[in-house]
Amino acid sequence: MPPAKSSFVCLPCRASYKQPGGGSPERRCPRCAGALIGVGAAFQPPRRRDTAAWRALSVLLNAGVRFHMGCCTGSGYRPRTLREVKERMVLAKRTGEPYAGVLVREHLYE
Repeated sequence: MPPAKSSFVCLPCRASYKQPGGGSPERRCPRCAGALIGVGAAFQPPRRRDTAAWRALSVLLNAGVRFHMGCCTGSGYRPRTLREVKERMVLAKRTGEPYAGVLVREHLYE
């Protein structure tokens, strides 16, 4: 059985690559030779021209949110627009919750 593939992202190039999950911990982008970020097997990249979606994705990745496969639900909710990210960041500041927890919550109930 072949090894499972996971997605890796280069934020400056706005590119995503599927590669085998094991192996070297440090992976390099084929375009710019920058470090790739492991994002998980359930990741669906935005279109390269969608700069707002890539900005929202960079906030998620910098907060430590990843897209690992769940048993039957996939990776769960992830905000796709900057507006959704900003709403959740305001809630996190107001409540004192960690950013990563608020960003993956589907509903903004307090």
